[in-house]
Amino acid sequence: MTAEMVTPAWMHEQVSAEQYDSWSEEQCAGIEIVDGMVVVSPSASKRHNRLARILANALEAAAGPDWNADTDFDVRLQDVPLTNRRPDVVVYRADTLDVTPTRPEHVLLVAEVVSPGSETTDRTVKTEQYAKAGIAFYWRVEQAVTGVPLVYTYVLDPAVGVYREADVFTGVVKVVAPFPVEIDLGAV
Repeated sequence: MTAEMVTPAWMHEQVSAEQYDSWSEEQCAGIEIVDGMVVVSPSASKRHNRLARILANALEAAAGPDWNADTDFDVRLQDVPLTNRRPDVVVYRADTLDVTPTRPEHVLLVAEVVSPGSETTDRTVKTEQYAKAGIAFYWRVEQAVTGVPLVYTYVLDPAVGVYREADVFTGVVKVVAPFPVEIDLGAV
């Protein structure tokens, strides 16, 4: 006898912003909503989480009092169809700490740590979605075979609504925009 896996009905139907907003934190953990459909994300590795935390801590320290940097929460890119992404790191206006949902106009920078299974999404799909939403800076962290991460930084060109590649860093990230920061990821 074989057991059949039965998935909940909500995984096969578009979810509205109102429905999603009524769900508990536990129901929203580990998922994103893209064009109204639930996308399940696998648990991240310890290395992935460590890179995200180091980035968030350094960005928070450098950003000043007007900005916060945190990990693992939704950014509402659009209401219809609902698209919520959960970037690995988000730098957002400090005065919006208690505003839900977090929207692109609250966000200065998002960073994604690429993992096996998220390559295309992080390199292409999210890049386009974040640019379309108007988020000014996007960083993509590649976990290289050498163990030293590569960090690709992008700046939004508001005239055409796409990201332009800024700089690529190996191990140590040193930028002046959106604010001066130096982050050593080489020891991770």
